[in-house]
Amino acid sequence: MRTNKKTILIVDDEPPIRRFLTPFLEAEGYAVVEAGLGREALSLIASHEPDVILLDLGLPDMDGEELLRALPMWVRAKVIVLSVRARERDKVTALDLGASDYLTKPFSLAELAARIRVCLRRGGGDGESPPTRYVFGELWIDMEAHTAGLAAQDLHLTPTEFKLLAYLARHAGKVVTHGQLLKAVWGKQSQGQEHYVRIHIHKLRQKIEQDPARPRYLRTETGIGYRFADG
Repeated sequence: MRTNKKTILIVDDEPPIRRFLTPFLEAEGYAVVEAGLGREALSLIASHEPDVILLDLGLPDMDGEELLRALPMWVRAKVIVLSVRARERDKVTALDLGASDYLTKPFSLAELAARIRVCLRRGGGDGESPPTRYVFGELWIDMEAHTAGLAAQDLHLTPTEFKLLAYLARHAGKVVTHGQLLKAVWGKQSQGQEHYVRIHIHKLRQKIEQDPARPRYLRTETGIGYRFADG
């Protein structure tokens, strides 16, 4: 029997959606809290401190993007946007505002469950330091030594390639936008230079992927950015 259940907050103004999701998530072993309004959600976030927030962008009292901006700094919950808005601009904006993932309605429950597991797996602990070594199959990354390798074979990465790989690994399972990567690796002055990212992702794939044309680790999210696949 599951103990210390993780809490999921569903923020959606449509009762049928909440009635559809709640029993499924409870059957998956989660505690579920529901909100139909943005301001109600902010109150529940403070009182229940959920681990994951499933957020619809089209709320009656405040847009989902406004809610993302209003989240207090102490909130550790991972936000997965569930929205009918399928435009790349909407996805990029939500991710840049701090959402961990974005699923377009309609979606499969199996995919939602998988995305939730990824968020929780990479959620981190209370106040614990991030790991200094990451291992994904045969790929390993040592953050302190600034080295990486495949099994026993060291990879010869440039400082920029390592910085890019390290950032993606720290956010494994999460969609990271071109803008986020540019800011993290090249600095604020590089905004608008998306070709920097594409060039270096291509180089990284040549070094870490068995088949660069069908990458296992560095997955493209078309028009948005990349996802480091950790499973």
